[in-house]
Amino acid sequence: MNTSAQDWSDRKSKLLARREELIKLAQIGNEAARPVELDQSGMGRISRMDAMQVQAMAQDAKARRELNVQRIDNALLRIEKGTYGLCVRCKKEISFQRLDFDPAILTCIECAK
Repeated sequence: MNTSAQDWSDRKSKLLARREELIKLAQIGNEAARPVELDQSGMGRISRMDAMQVQAMAQDAKARRELNVQRIDNALLRIEKGTYGLCVRCKKEISFQRLDFDPAILTCIECAK
């Protein structure tokens, strides 16, 4: 893969923008992940169950966002080290199309199988 410094700079910019987006979403999503009030007089049983389900979904979304931020941080580190775009298993180059689809991807298509 013949990639220029501009290509890596574009990828780094895309990764940084996505990271910032995830951090902003995390700040918004923290409200929904707060503990559910179990006060019997404040809401009915069904409403509490709905609130608990919303809370569980928010916590799951938060965990996925944190994982994606970690993947992006690792990709940025690989850019700095000069190993970005190389499969972490076989050390072969990851296709440009695969990196376009997910800039934080770790493996080539063969190793992903």
